[in-house]
Amino acid sequence: SCREQPIFSTRAHVFQIDPATKRNWIPASKHALTVSYFYDATRNVYRIISVGGTKAIINSTITPNMTFTKTSQKFGQWADSRANTVYGLGFASEQHLSQFAEKFQEVKEAARLAREKSQDKTELTNPALNISSHQVLPSPIISSNGPGEDKLFRSQSADVEITTEKERLKKMLSEGSVSEVQWEAEFFSLQDNNNKLVAALHEANANVDQWKKQLAAYQEETETLRQRVAELESQGTHDSSSENNKEELSQTLEELELLIKAKDEEIQMLKSQKCGRWEAEGEREETLQKLQELEARNAELERRLHLAEQTLAETLAEREKIQNEVTKVAEIMDVKIFELSEIRQGLAKLVES
Repeated sequence: SCREQPIFSTRAHVFQIDPATKRNWIPASKHALTVSYFYDATRNVYRIISVGGTKAIINSTITPNMTFTKTSQKFGQWADSRANTVYGLGFASEQHLSQFAEKFQEVKEAARLAREKSQDKTELTNPALNISSHQVLPSPIISSNGPGEDKLFRSQSADVEITTEKERLKKMLSEGSVSEVQWEAEFFSLQDNNNKLVAALHEANANVDQWKKQLAAYQEETETLRQRVAELESQGTHDSSSENNKEELSQTLEELELLIKAKDEEIQMLKSQKCGRWEAEGEREETLQKLQELEARNAELERRLHLAEQTLAETLAEREKIQNEVTKVAEIMDVKIFELSEIRQGLAKLVES
């Protein structure tokens, strides 16, 4: 109704005690609801109201006999004898719980003062406590509890009945607190474990993807190295043929050296015989011509020997270079094979876990 105004609002998960067992909590909704303190200036009454859809989840009038109890860091509860139930609220943080508990104490004190003034039959125009409003616009409110609620305490017999009901609800409240604490601890433990498992699963999936990419890169690099080894092996085969050519060249060099040595001896012999045959002009010219031919052939043989030595040196240098490359590639292959084995072991462990 328009005469009621919200003075404090918060968000919380609403529970009610199971009427059958008086031990377990029954959630009033799947999501957190808005829970508000309302003040009726006409009747000087304070109420806690929470609406889920079109249904009133909480409609509890605050009386001086009520007590709000913190059962954990984020959960609190109070008993309502008129509704014959116990309400429980689960908050998002300890700060929200403390604010709600402080406001409950303020409203309870205001209800006590209103009761005293009502008994003195003093007309009140303002609430007993100046409770600041967190909302300025009226909210849709369910209908009042009934026409007789303006009289909070009717008689002494009613006080005795309320006291007896209070003791019964306190017992029910204590029994419900134990179950609620166990339920809440189990709920937050399961939620924490679930978050850890989800985070671990995401991390494992990311690691698997990264390892798969790294494994593919290693496999590609290994294939390249294998092709390089095959090329070097073919070059090694070619090097074997070069070794045969080298042996042939060495044999040819030895033959050329022997031939040069024989020609040198022949030249020396011809030179020694040149003096004895100098008289014959024809023999002299023939001897000179033969000597020139032998010298020219000797020069050609020396040139061929030099080229053969140079070719042999180049062949030996190329062979040494190829051997160095083969050794380096073999070392790289060993390292890559070791890294691949470690990655496979890591994947195997991950699959087992």
